[in-house]
Amino acid sequence: MSELSIFSIMNSFHFGLFCVYALAFGRFAHGQAEKGERFLCTAVPIGADSCPVPPEPLQSSSAQEEELRNTVMQLRETILQQKETIVNQLGTIKELTSKLTICESASDSSGSWRKTKQDTMDDVPRDPNDTVYNMGKTMQSLKDRLENLEQQQMRANVSGVSFPNELRDLLQRRLGDLESQLLKKVNELEEEKSQLYNETAAHRQSTENTLSALMNRIKELEKGNSGFRSPENFKLSFPLRTNYLYGRVKKSLPEMYAFTVCMWLKSSSSPGIGTPFSYGVPGQANEIVLIEWGNNPIELLINDKVARLPLSLNDGRWHHICVTWTTRDGLWEAYQDGQRMGSGEDLAPWHPIKPDGVIVLGQEQDIVGGRFDATQAFVGELSHFNIWDRILRPQDVLGMANCTNYMPGNVVAWADNDVEVFGGATKSPAEQCEDRLFSS
Repeated sequence: MSELSIFSIMNSFHFGLFCVYALAFGRFAHGQAEKGERFLCTAVPIGADSCPVPPEPLQSSSAQEEELRNTVMQLRETILQQKETIVNQLGTIKELTSKLTICESASDSSGSWRKTKQDTMDDVPRDPNDTVYNMGKTMQSLKDRLENLEQQQMRANVSGVSFPNELRDLLQRRLGDLESQLLKKVNELEEEKSQLYNETAAHRQSTENTLSALMNRIKELEKGNSGFRSPENFKLSFPLRTNYLYGRVKKSLPEMYAFTVCMWLKSSSSPGIGTPFSYGVPGQANEIVLIEWGNNPIELLINDKVARLPLSLNDGRWHHICVTWTTRDGLWEAYQDGQRMGSGEDLAPWHPIKPDGVIVLGQEQDIVGGRFDATQAFVGELSHFNIWDRILRPQDVLGMANCTNYMPGNVVAWADNDVEVFGGATKSPAEQCEDRLFSS
């Protein structure tokens, strides 16, 4: 109902009240003007001694005036109350109209939300579920307001004042429209949810099929070969300083009077990188040992005799090292990354290397093949461990360090099938030359 209609009703009500008041007041004034000119005829029965005395009026003119005045005041208070009620209803109508406009805008923008994923109004939420929730709250608020208005009408009916039915009908129609819009919105969201679920299920199935194909391919590759491009392109990893991670070379050594041991090492362990390899024989667990223990420099042990080597290996980068020895005068040399870093003599001179021992990678042996000490364990990565029964030339060592020449050991050659790992040590592909070039 428009504001003009409501004010028209209120003006008509004022005019009717004014007419009642004027009519009542006019009758009272007319009675006063003709007082004293009125004659009263009374029948007297035959035989009566005197004229009967007329009865006194029930109430005086002043009492009638007071009653009319009270009636006018009551009507005036009723008019003021109804005026206040109508003003409140106008505010309620404006607020409800604004709410319904927002809801209609939210419903109209729901289609564009699915296309653009953006809202067209600041107060419309981006999540469709929030839109439905807010529309439900708005509808509940409207229902509460309608109940409030119905209660006001009941109170007005009790007081004898009519309440505009047009406003209630308007609100009921608005609520009906809003319920229809909300139901339509819920159905659209259910359809969209079902569509998204189907798309997600299809995508999940496609991903699972791809992963299954990859897993099958990996299994085929694992069954087909060891995973290394060539038998020597692998490395051993010793991630922890323990007494149970180690590798073992299946081959043993013959009796030797000279040897060269070369390998690639990568470690950042401190203090000391531990024991890259050890060779023990019955009666002498420290027949050949390369070790860096605690804060001591790296050492070469032969028959439990010691030579300190000027090598530095714990910077976390790949390094190629070679150590040579000959029984004649116990001469030794140490190479790092193709460069000779030091040499010496009197390291177990005239002692032959005993045969039929055990070569262990990553641990120092206190007895042949066992009783490892965790504080002496190697932590890092090791690859291309080779042993020759002669002293290599400096140019051969440089060629291997520069990755321009690879020479497998003639006594022990680095090969996947000849190396076992235990306790959690692992094998993995290794490209020392590429890793070293990348890290440099």
